[in-house]
Amino acid sequence: MFKKLIIAVLCCLPMSLMAQTSFKFGTVNSAEVIAAMPERAAAEQQLQDLSKKYEDEFVKVQEEFQNKYKELQALGDTVPETIKMRRLQEVQESQQRIESFRTMAQEDIAKKQEELFIPIQQKLMDAIKAVGEEGKYTYIFDLTYPVVLYQGTGSEDITPLVKAKLGIQ
Repeated sequence: MFKKLIIAVLCCLPMSLMAQTSFKFGTVNSAEVIAAMPERAAAEQQLQDLSKKYEDEFVKVQEEFQNKYKELQALGDTVPETIKMRRLQEVQESQQRIESFRTMAQEDIAKKQEELFIPIQQKLMDAIKAVGEEGKYTYIFDLTYPVVLYQGTGSEDITPLVKAKLGIQ
């Protein structure tokens, strides 16, 4: 009988300890925090400046193509076929340069965007982690991404705490 009582106590002990452990949940709106970060505005300005430079250069490359195309159309029947073929080849090369430039510009802008925003995201993650450790949160969910299907009353919005940790309003 005593043996059964000890076994029952040992079986119930983990469950009673688990019931006493409380979980603390928090939510953060990372998009709202990033939008308020001054680093984001500076990064976006740098991206806009870079995009403008590429746009200006793209206009020049496109004008070059249009001029070559007009020259090709302006050639009359008196011009030998080899000259027409060479001009056609120039137009095709110019068109290939446009496509190559467009691809290169898109890749450069995407690379620069990643380069600029990774430190911002890391700073945000560090602040969330710090708030989580200070507030002893078990889990923190990001409201920006559709991973939270239900937010009950046991959850606390820590967005203001994260903003305060980053020193922003």
